[in-house]
Amino acid sequence: MFHKEGKNIILTTFFLVVAVIILAQYFVALEWLRMLLQVVSLVLLILILQFFRNPKRPLTPNFNEILAPVDGKVVVIEEVEDTEYFQGKRRQVSIFMSPLNVHVTRYAASGTITYSKYHPGKYLVAWHPKSSTDNERTTVVIHTPKFGEILYRQIAGAMARRIVNYAEEGEQVVQGDDAGFIKFGSRVDVLLPLDCKVCVGLNQKVVGARTCIAMLPEQDG
Repeated sequence: MFHKEGKNIILTTFFLVVAVIILAQYFVALEWLRMLLQVVSLVLLILILQFFRNPKRPLTPNFNEILAPVDGKVVVIEEVEDTEYFQGKRRQVSIFMSPLNVHVTRYAASGTITYSKYHPGKYLVAWHPKSSTDNERTTVVIHTPKFGEILYRQIAGAMARRIVNYAEEGEQVVQGDDAGFIKFGSRVDVLLPLDCKVCVGLNQKVVGARTCIAMLPEQDG
């Protein structure tokens, strides 16, 4: 399955690749050059298809766990001062996505959307310390039954040029459902209450809608 956000890019790439292969076959005399053009075109198509893949991950929502919203690697676990929404300290878990990761954003928990805002900005590399505050990004807050409010940010990276966010204020959302998409390399920050137990470590690879990144202390064990 492929994500709907990739439909136009996939179709455009497909027709361009077909055109290059046909034109090269009839108009490029040098065999090695013809083969090179055709192989490179096919590789490009495969990469585009791989980037926009959208694996189905059915699950039973669990109110006692916060799941990873995206696939990638944990690059930050720290206490931060949030000045956009909470105006206070929160526990931040940041996940970096390379161009090879699935780039679908999924809701980390079930609840009600209480805040959803787009911020224009820069395109610093996604692991830059200031990318959370300076880069183009969207901020979404979900009010959950057990954790209270949690926040996540979709952050554009040096390659990303479009963030898609489906969250609308007042909407009821379900853990694991499609929340958006970030095109070509990016990062997602999750801001949690300080009393949460973080269940992942730095440099750990996580899977969206599969890996538990936090739970309440009383749920430990």
